[in-house]
Amino acid sequence: MNTELSEDEQRRVELALTKIPFADLLRLKLDQVAPGMATMSVEICDELRQNNGVVHGGAIASLIDSTTAFAIIPLLEHSETATTVDLTITYIRPLVNGRVTCSAKVLRAGGRVIALAAEVFDGAGNLAASALSTYLRLKSPPKG
Repeated sequence: MNTELSEDEQRRVELALTKIPFADLLRLKLDQVAPGMATMSVEICDELRQNNGVVHGGAIASLIDSTTAFAIIPLLEHSETATTVDLTITYIRPLVNGRVTCSAKVLRAGGRVIALAAEVFDGAGNLAASALSTYLRLKSPPKG
């Protein structure tokens, strides 16, 4: 992870990692995080493939959604959480094997809405997907 984080931001990121069992299920790895940016990756395995042998679009969407979430964690106040309200993905090329990497960057962090862009690359550095995402800041944790 990136050393650009304050100790408090680092603790919040580490705490968030422990609260996302879905990321463990998909075997997502947090590679780098700094305020307003994050990089995550996953090694392609059979469990992530759809019936035609390529990575399932939902697995790619989950990688993107997780990466964008970690890009904004350092930007949130202690009393805030955030939730995805929009995720638009353009799938450019199929992913078949190797390590897939997603990089996300905050485009604008407003008082209520945070807009981000993300890109997914195959192991050779080829662009495989591009996404725009919007998060809504919540002043208290969502109720059940």
